[in-house]
Amino acid sequence: MPLLHVNIDHIATVRQARRASEPDPVAAAAVCELAGADGITVHLREDRRHIQDRDVRLLRSTVKTILNLESSLADEMIAIACDVRPDEVCLVPENRREITTEGGLDAATELSRLKSVVARLHKAGILVSVFVDPDERQVQASRDAGADFVELHTGQYSGACSHRLATSAVHDELDRLSRAAAHGRSIGLRVNAGHGLDYKNARPVASIPQIEELNIGFSIIARSVFVGLDAAVREMKQSISNN
Repeated sequence: MPLLHVNIDHIATVRQARRASEPDPVAAAAVCELAGADGITVHLREDRRHIQDRDVRLLRSTVKTILNLESSLADEMIAIACDVRPDEVCLVPENRREITTEGGLDAATELSRLKSVVARLHKAGILVSVFVDPDERQVQASRDAGADFVELHTGQYSGACSHRLATSAVHDELDRLSRAAAHGRSIGLRVNAGHGLDYKNARPVASIPQIEELNIGFSIIARSVFVGLDAAVREMKQSISNN
């Protein structure tokens, strides 16, 4: 069973709706860890729409498992990452007009810049992941850039499931993920996955042998409105279990 890293961005989304002090994502991270989360993920966006600099710095000193910081390639964000030194940084594309991340980073096109950023993060002692679509060319480019991990974007798979497309379409997306994961492992990359995964669709992705970690956020936070955060994390751990 892969590890579960819980993305707590949308705890901060609720807080920022009122520019208040609650709910505090730092407290939420502690609840998630006590419920069995294997890591905490946050995305410090350039527009600071949810997670704030204060959150990242406090999380660095309080998270007991793994702190994974999602970041664009912007110099400002990489400088923050190098200063805070999370356990891992996942490099993602960022479009200020998007509601959520719309796709993977084009690692092949950004290869030169990516190499520089990865080297900078490695110098700070940080493991690096690149968030890419499940495409072997993008996986290869991530390896060429020197990344430790590749995180496969599961958005198209999740979309096929949620829009109730033909079973063949869902299987096709799972096959893409499986082939990309196998290729990543074959060239020495560790493999993670995430985006749009929920209680109904996560287990088939969790069953791909090469995938070590799932990053799941929105569905857990949405579920927590009804059952509480502790129960929502425990239910997701059970959902991705092969037992």
